[in-house]
Amino acid sequence: MTGMLASVNSVEEALLALSANVDIIDLKQPALGALGALETDIVKNIVVAINGRCPISATVGDLPMQPEIVYQAVTEMAETGVDYIKIGFFPGGDWQRTLKKLATFPRTMNLIAVLFADTQPDIAIIDAIKNAGFKGVMLDTMNKTNGSLTQAMAKADIAQFVRLAKDRSMLCGLAGSLRLNDIAELIPCQPDYLGFRGALCLDHNRTAQLNGSSIRQIKQAIDQSKTAS
Repeated sequence: MTGMLASVNSVEEALLALSANVDIIDLKQPALGALGALETDIVKNIVVAINGRCPISATVGDLPMQPEIVYQAVTEMAETGVDYIKIGFFPGGDWQRTLKKLATFPRTMNLIAVLFADTQPDIAIIDAIKNAGFKGVMLDTMNKTNGSLTQAMAKADIAQFVRLAKDRSMLCGLAGSLRLNDIAELIPCQPDYLGFRGALCLDHNRTAQLNGSSIRQIKQAIDQSKTAS
């Protein structure tokens, strides 16, 4: 069954998302990029405030794919107590050496790889990601001004991405400027979750504050689409 991931950047937003019964609270700072990272002190405060009532994921930032840089960022984020750590696989850099370095983390650490649909990633990399011990993988978009995931990638390719992840028993998420009308199109792909930020904010501005009624509307739409499918 597909759940809802809501991205937040403060304790107040996290509690608002919790009150709407979202399935994953995702911590990021949208003003700092596609996967902008929150300060670890803020992350720790949110973890304390949520107190195990909802799974929490957090991004480590828009980092170059350099092994030591990514490894250090993941190490620091792991100390906050979040349940999942999301790592963006940005174009360039050394993906293979970075994966090799990340593979040295204990398998109990829940790492999620984020691929960007608008950079035309080779989704065959999922095998290497799995072998490096990652718990899951997701599709997102890097450029938030060019439309949603469904505009950046053909539905057949999105569905294939989900199938590859599922076949390897990995968690699978879809995100990327998703709007309300993307839900009915993506639910049949059966991802584990759909991720939202901009659609939950005032005026669909991802750097604005979350809007409680928008969160509830998206959550209701996901629940209704699951029932319909």
